[in-house]
Amino acid sequence: MFASKANKLIQRLLFPFKRRRYGDVAMEKSSPVSDSSRLVLGIETSCDDTAAAVISETGTILGECLHSQKEVHLRTGGIVPTVAQQLHKEHIERVVQEALERSGVDPRQLSAVATTVKPGLALSLGVGLEFSRSFVRRHSTPFIPVHHMEAHALTVRLLQPVPFPFLVLLVSGGHSLLAVARGVDDFLLLGHTLDEAPGDTLDKVARRLSLTEHPRCSTLSGGQAIELLAQQGDHLRFPFRTPMGQTYDCCFSFSGLRNQVNTTIEKKEAEEGIERGTLLSCVNDIAAATQHTVACHLAKRTHRAVLFCKANGLLPSLAPTLVLSGGVASNQYIRKALGIIAEATGLRLLCPPAKFCTDNGVMIAWNGVERLREGKGILPPDADVSYEPKAPLGVDLTSQVKAAAIKVPSVRIKIS
Repeated sequence: MFASKANKLIQRLLFPFKRRRYGDVAMEKSSPVSDSSRLVLGIETSCDDTAAAVISETGTILGECLHSQKEVHLRTGGIVPTVAQQLHKEHIERVVQEALERSGVDPRQLSAVATTVKPGLALSLGVGLEFSRSFVRRHSTPFIPVHHMEAHALTVRLLQPVPFPFLVLLVSGGHSLLAVARGVDDFLLLGHTLDEAPGDTLDKVARRLSLTEHPRCSTLSGGQAIELLAQQGDHLRFPFRTPMGQTYDCCFSFSGLRNQVNTTIEKKEAEEGIERGTLLSCVNDIAAATQHTVACHLAKRTHRAVLFCKANGLLPSLAPTLVLSGGVASNQYIRKALGIIAEATGLRLLCPPAKFCTDNGVMIAWNGVERLREGKGILPPDADVSYEPKAPLGVDLTSQVKAAAIKVPSVRIKIS
């Protein structure tokens, strides 16, 4: 019995079904797929976006759908896990069905279903995993558990040929880390967040500044609001200290910066004689100074990571690459700051388009494609899989980086 099931799975991987009609309606295909191309459905529910996408083995995005919870969480002043869980439950079936319909793919044509199982909000991860396990069992489809940060790191390879190894900086609302990507599931961790992530810091500063009351920011996330207002601000007016200036490693800390900003806001509120919740006259300058300091911290740690990699032969001598990804990588100011470091150290900087930096089903499906190609992490539909809210990435080299104590030469981060 087991051998029979295994043979069927192998046949499914090697010889996918021909295209069929989905349900009773012939769906419009976004682009043609050859009968020999394997297809992967990706499902993402690690935080506050419910997303799904279907991708062919050749990297063609056949169909995708995303339901954002941003407006709901803006009203509550932050992500409430139980609210996020309920919204995922309400929308996941529709999101997956629309992704399949838009791709013109019948579930029986899928070679695998890839789903985020780590890291992320426990309640959110649970919804995606429960739905996926039911789906793969119903359709007898192989299952590929996906590490959310691995998916962010590999997204760039969907868009252009980027050979391993390369250095990657992942920055988002829940994470920040530096790692060397040596393979689809082979990473060397050089640095990570010690307290809160950069996106979380930007969101908290935005809430403390009451930016939802600003006429230009009422529908924006905290990070988007900071970036928008910073364009008209003077970051030199509030010279916040760059975190961890005397700690020579590649880890990140943003809680101290947030405390600096909060102290400044309280002082300016007192000076202007306004209550908390009222917009300050200098809000643009505080936004600009906060953004600049976050960018400088990310840039300096990345600079040290580059020097560590070069000293230890972890990157190719010809055309080494730095990949910047994750939700915060959508920030153009931060992209330019990392561009300065890349130019100064002789690396090529690659950033996926903004829509692929934020959480999406495409990156999860692509991670599934990468694993399917190499035959890594492919499980039978009845496999017992659990989610992991906290999950490390790769082999931890942070202590070796700290022991190297590399001092970074001064590079001026000046962005017009």
